[in-house]
Amino acid sequence: MLTKEENETLTKTGPGTPGGELLRRYWQPVALSQELPPQSPPLAVKILGEELVLFRDEKQRMGLLGRRCSHRGTDLSFGRVEDGGLRCLYHGWLYDVQGRCLEQPGEPPERQFKEKIHHKAYPCQEAGNIIFAYLGPGKPPVLPAYEILTVPEEHRFVYKVLSDCNYLQGNEGNIDPVHLSFLHRMLDESLAGAGRPTPLRTVRGSEASPNQLFGSNMVPTIEVEETDYGLRISTWRSIGQDKGYLRVSNFLMPNLSAVPGETQGAGYLVNWHVPVDDERHWKYMIVFNREAPLDKGKFNRRYAVEIDSNYRPVRNSVNRYLQDRAEMNNKTFSGLGLFFAEHDLFATESMGLVCDRTQEHLGFTDKAIIAARRALLNGIRKMQQDGDPLHVIRDPSANRFPHLLVLSEVIPDSADWKSYWKTKLRE
Repeated sequence: MLTKEENETLTKTGPGTPGGELLRRYWQPVALSQELPPQSPPLAVKILGEELVLFRDEKQRMGLLGRRCSHRGTDLSFGRVEDGGLRCLYHGWLYDVQGRCLEQPGEPPERQFKEKIHHKAYPCQEAGNIIFAYLGPGKPPVLPAYEILTVPEEHRFVYKVLSDCNYLQGNEGNIDPVHLSFLHRMLDESLAGAGRPTPLRTVRGSEASPNQLFGSNMVPTIEVEETDYGLRISTWRSIGQDKGYLRVSNFLMPNLSAVPGETQGAGYLVNWHVPVDDERHWKYMIVFNREAPLDKGKFNRRYAVEIDSNYRPVRNSVNRYLQDRAEMNNKTFSGLGLFFAEHDLFATESMGLVCDRTQEHLGFTDKAIIAARRALLNGIRKMQQDGDPLHVIRDPSANRFPHLLVLSEVIPDSADWKSYWKTKLRE
């Protein structure tokens, strides 16, 4: 368990907090590209406790500005996009994407008052159908060239959902291999692929689905390995007949994970958890298939059933996640339907807005969660010593990750499952 002070260090993410300053050393998603198409109105956003406005100017340059006008505090998300920037409706002050005040039409021009104003502004860039921003000090690092961001657009699907809990709870759910044998388990195997946008895949090396394999051994052996990007988590389940199920997932500093998902073996799923404030966060979900295009129509229809047009979950704490107790008899373990993302929301939100980790009793199979917390605390210490925390990339030549692998395979017991990932290294 964590001490009260350690828990607060990791979960408080506003400006000036240690946890918040750590997250600000990395590029963070601030919106989906589909939320800000060309010629769209400004978009009010909140990230890491800061109220901001995101816009594209007439040349499609992106700006992320403080939402309150530097003059009198009026909301700039209602402003006019014109004349090379965003103009406040109250007195016409005009700001460009770098926060320079270009015009103050109600002020005497000879006073040059606009030269004294520099509005809060953060650099942005777009990759993988996501708009990223850097909210930290100094020169921004390189945006990591993850495979999810570099595959052709038709091979990738991105979405997001609002979660009513601290970001750390959400990301810790991704690196907990044991819950897969319980929370997401389908008691009726015919439901394991029901409603999925992609056909149900059997696990490579077997004729079984992940659902069957998670149910066949509920006490996996877990190995956690430190890497230059965070942690590699190898999970081994012996399944008989001299074989075992190997699952390799990853924790990426500081707030995302890469795990097997819809495209088992041909790609993977990234869940990126971005604080709105200390009690809410956006979960960005990115799935890709390196071998073939995805049917995005099916993905959109599936997500539309479970997530509304404002990216809020249909199942939530107010309606008790629409749990069906009868469904628990012979269909699903949880009674929470078939959509894994909403299962996860239930589990992490029901811990409270900010989980009190001083009351936990962590077990042997929680070793990945323990290691990830240690990595975050070490990152904060490194940052406070005026150094870059782990996985802040400055050298473009180092911006490649052939060793970031996600695996879901049945292999022989005789194989060295702890190092099996090395046989899959890509150039």
